[in-house]
Amino acid sequence: MSQPLRIGMIGYGFMGRVHTNAYKRVNDFFPELKYRPILQAVCGRDETKVKAFAEQWGYASHETDWQQLVAREDIDAVDICVPNNLHKEIAIAVAKAGKMVLCEKPLAMDVAGGEEMCQAVEDAGVANTVWYNYRRIPAVSLAKQLVDEGKLGRIYHYRSNFLQDWTIATDVPQGGAATWRLDSAAAGSGVTGDLLAHCIDTAIWLNGSIKDVSAMTETFVKERMHAETKKVESVGIDDACAFMCHFENGSLGLFESTRYARGHKALYTLEINGANASIRWDLHDLNRLEYFDHADDSNVRGWRSIHITEGEMPYMDKWWVPGLSIGYEHSFIHQVADFLANLESGQPTSPTFREALETQAVCDAVLKSGSERAWVNL
Repeated sequence: MSQPLRIGMIGYGFMGRVHTNAYKRVNDFFPELKYRPILQAVCGRDETKVKAFAEQWGYASHETDWQQLVAREDIDAVDICVPNNLHKEIAIAVAKAGKMVLCEKPLAMDVAGGEEMCQAVEDAGVANTVWYNYRRIPAVSLAKQLVDEGKLGRIYHYRSNFLQDWTIATDVPQGGAATWRLDSAAAGSGVTGDLLAHCIDTAIWLNGSIKDVSAMTETFVKERMHAETKKVESVGIDDACAFMCHFENGSLGLFESTRYARGHKALYTLEINGANASIRWDLHDLNRLEYFDHADDSNVRGWRSIHITEGEMPYMDKWWVPGLSIGYEHSFIHQVADFLANLESGQPTSPTFREALETQAVCDAVLKSGSERAWVNL
């Protein structure tokens, strides 16, 4: 018989919707799981909006004070889907209450705050994970298998970018519910913490730790109206960032992210070049992994496009028949499935808070390097 896992969700924006969808669908496609998420309560500051969200998505109740939700005895796990500056206080409170905690990325505003969060969950001994979902897109998971099997040989290069264009207009405000990512007080950083954090987490997962970084950052629009104060205020986040790095395995890394790449809404790509083979992946074609193997006969040697739909490929035995694709939202279902399976086996679910702290450290180093225009060691 399945065992209920009562979920308390804090935040009901874009990520709140994606996570809720994952909780609702996971047992339909992973029926072997012992634990079954129950949508117990959702929390948000706007009574009317959070009530409507609860009714639409099927939560049993709603709250307008996150502390009340955390204190409830009918909540087993708390999912944090709020701006970055609120992660630390909520996560620590959840851990002290003895509840499991799932936190949106990036982990914290900085390493110091992230370390406090790690100590809290480790002292309490509660299950924890951070929602770096791109690891669980099947094509990226297959890339991990190929690297771990040594198919690429010695790794020489890792390159990745994450390009958007939604903040080019100067009349886009900062702050508020819709554009808090442009407010440094709420977000901590711009593209570094929002977009590059994904690239960095995946890179560390696939290629190992980063040793040092040299970065450049730019804020193209220096002032924007604040959505809450209605005053024009200085912009403190980075609109664009590019950095070089050395990995501990001796390979070189090159990363770029911007919200000023006209024509790109969410172009996330990665490529790894090894002595024997190379792989590359593009979020816009997320069900394909491109692979080049130098061992192929020269008359047929070239990049091959692998369609990730076969049942032998990561997670794909849970979905449709070969040739039929899945989407972005399924990566979150996979993370919930892994979290529930690991609860049953007593294993941690990567990335844990402690693992996500490594990505936070790289983000901090990138921002420090960009500010000082110098190499920074991790």
